[in-house]
This record gives sequence, C-alpha cells and structure tokens, in this order.
Amino acid sequence: MTAGPELAALQIADPPSAWAALGFTVDADGLLVVGGIELWLDAAGRGITGWTLRGLARRGDVDGLPTGETTDPPPPDVTHPNGALGLDQVVVTTPDFDRTAATLESFGMPLRRVVDAGGFRQGFRRLGPAILELVEVVNGPPGPARFWGLVVIVPDVYALRNRLPDVIGEVRDAVQPGRHIAALTNAVRISPRVAFMDPEPG
Repeated sequence: MTAGPELAALQIADPPSAWAALGFTVDADGLLVVGGIELWLDAAGRGITGWTLRGLARRGDVDGLPTGETTDPPPPDVTHPNGALGLDQVVVTTPDFDRTAATLESFGMPLRRVVDAGGFRQGFRRLGPAILELVEVVNGPPGPARFWGLVVIVPDVYALRNRLPDVIGEVRDAVQPGRHIAALTNAVRISPRVAFMDPEPG
C-alpha cells in the first residue's frame, strides 16, 4: 500500500435496515465493516456525513469535509451475504478542484494522478484500503467539497444483480480495464450514490 493517511471509517445517514436489505451484515449498533473500513450508519443528515482517517498530517476538516482521526487498528473482516469484499473508492466532488487538491496535500494526501475526463478533472490517491476519487464540478455553485458516493467491491457483479434485480441497475464496463460496475437504482432508500464493482483482474 502507498504510505500516508488511511481511510478508517465513514459516517452515513441511512437506517441500518436499508443496508441490511442489500445483503450487508450490520450489527446492533448500526456498524457495518467492509474490507477493514467501518461504515457507521444512522448518522444525522443525508448521505456520507463525515470520514475518519489514520495518519493525517494535521487536524481539522478537509475543505469542508467533516474529518475525524483515529489511531485504532482496522477491525476484523466481516462476512456479508452479498459477498462484499471492500471499498474500491470514495467519491468527493468539488467546485474548486485546485483548492481542494491543495487542501488535501496540506493534510498529507496529495493527489497521485489527475486526468482530464472530458471537460472536467478527476484526481486520485490511495487511502490505505480504498481510493479517494476527487471529481471537479464545472460551473457548479461555489462552496466546500462534498462527499458524493462510494463503490463496493463484490466477487461477481452479474451474480449480485441477478440476486437483487429490482435495486441494481445494468452492468456495464468500468473505466478500469477488465472490470464491471453496476449502480443502485433510485428505487433504493440509500442516500449516498452507491455502485458495485468486481475485483481487479488477477
């Protein structure tokens, strides 16, 4: 893994029952663990409301993203009926790409790769078990960076869609070569955007 800060947890404003209905194992406290990352459900608000990181260079919120710190080690893996193995990426949007990138760097998280995605930029870096994807919102209203969604790794996206055909949309080729992705439909009562992706080939 790349040295530097690691993603330890996300806080999400959804009822635990909504995630359990998707085949995730959620404990009595509303905690879901996937790939060593804790997802704390039933937070106040909407969507992903904050994150917790290990190894930050300094304290404080990251360009408006509510940010906590921990030195606790990753929790043990948990088996999920839907086969979830981990988080591939957490997606953050920003109306000011340069500002957010500079703020990330000041916290010890410089972007490792920036690409032009056809009129807007995307930046990437690994945060331990997951990747941070920063997406530029062109001509959007000014304001802080915001959490947008996440991508969950499962062994077989097609098999999961066959199991949950009413809530998982069409499987398509992912940007990453050899991988496939499918997003939750609007019929699901999950507040962040969520998609499922198969593992890296090999």
